[in-house]
Amino acid sequence: MSENKVSNLWKKEDWLAVWIGFIVIAIGCVAVLTDSFKFDAAKFGSWHWWENVEEKKSLAAQFNSAFWIKLLRTFLVLGILFGIGIKLQGEKVGKFIPAFVVLFIICVIVRMISAEYTLKMYLEWAFWALLLGLLISNTVGTPEWLKPAIRTEFYIKTGLVIMGFSVLFSNIVNVGLYGLGIAWIVTPIVIIFMWWFGTKVLKIGNKPLVITVASATSVCGTSAAIATGAAAKAKKEDLSLAISISIIFTILMMVFEPMIIRWAGMSSIMGGALIGGTVDSTGAVALAGNALGPEAEQVAVLIKSIQNILIGFIAFFVAIFFATKVDKDPSQKVGASEIWTRFPKFIIGFFVASLVASFVIQPLTKGMDFDGVSAVKKINDVLDQYKSWAFVLAFTSIGLDTNFKSLFKQMQGGKVLWLYIVGQVFNIALTFFAVWLLLSGVLFDIPTLEVFK
Repeated sequence: MSENKVSNLWKKEDWLAVWIGFIVIAIGCVAVLTDSFKFDAAKFGSWHWWENVEEKKSLAAQFNSAFWIKLLRTFLVLGILFGIGIKLQGEKVGKFIPAFVVLFIICVIVRMISAEYTLKMYLEWAFWALLLGLLISNTVGTPEWLKPAIRTEFYIKTGLVIMGFSVLFSNIVNVGLYGLGIAWIVTPIVIIFMWWFGTKVLKIGNKPLVITVASATSVCGTSAAIATGAAAKAKKEDLSLAISISIIFTILMMVFEPMIIRWAGMSSIMGGALIGGTVDSTGAVALAGNALGPEAEQVAVLIKSIQNILIGFIAFFVAIFFATKVDKDPSQKVGASEIWTRFPKFIIGFFVASLVASFVIQPLTKGMDFDGVSAVKKINDVLDQYKSWAFVLAFTSIGLDTNFKSLFKQMQGGKVLWLYIVGQVFNIALTFFAVWLLLSGVLFDIPTLEVFK
């Protein structure tokens, strides 16, 4: 490896996102396992617009000294780590810091709004991050001095590396072949169908957009769009459009799918599995499953969790596919070195984080009790907020860097909307067939709830 390539390890955004993610994971592990210092990030609890003394869910009650300490800690950890990353890339930290302060304040407002009890039931933080950013960029405009902190991909890649720690391979064993059949067989088929439909039937020329929409539809909306969009080198406008469409239809499916399932007389296990395999967002999956009862909610969330494990694998294959087929120059031969150059390194970080959690931390801490929960879960409770903050930074940046005119242009006369609608209908039909085949009792024994614990 040449000196230039060695220097990529600490000068390129792809690798720096991996190192920052690993640093956050390492500090989180040490903090939880030794209990020698606090590393919790700030988080708004569910609150109401009105005072609720009994449940203490007013917004004002959350602004205590402990919250301010966590908020300062969150800002310092992210500001310092990303600031170092900016410096190592050869850019001016003096311009990044003040811009990051303002961006972080906007993200605090986003987190606060998205935690409101009623709003939280229907819309997740991704919507509010995009909305607030879009309002600023399409009204007063995003000022030039703020742009040094708008580092969408840097934040996304770092968040995905941290997210890898939460993907435990043991979940596959817990759900068994039922979950694998529903989540792992249907999903790739839907992606392939939507790719064919988008590129061959609708003839959409923007191929990164097609694969991003396909992944958001078939896997889990926001997270899948982020990972696949990065692997396919999709533009920020592509990612924003894919996520916006996904959010809109997630809300509709979250409300109407449980109604249709009840009307059809499906069992709670079948209904929960169908919701878990078709509703994009994990939060919306839990809410829609709950509408059918606790059993359906548990099955829905577990099916979606198994489906989420595919994110890294799909991003990996998309990166290879785009490097060797889609973006290939006919006059050049794409060898292993070229594939490696184009390959998004955050995927490596994602899988390494997952392996460490599954086969290092989990076995080493087996039997340790942290207030009734496992060490890995306790660590994930800490890391999950840093992942969320990184994603909020990214989505707010997307909004600040996006113009409505460019979004409308990306719709390509409604073709992208048709891509999602047709793809989602195909997804629902195929998932229903898999659910019926595996969970109706026609061919296989209906599993008891214990299988899904």
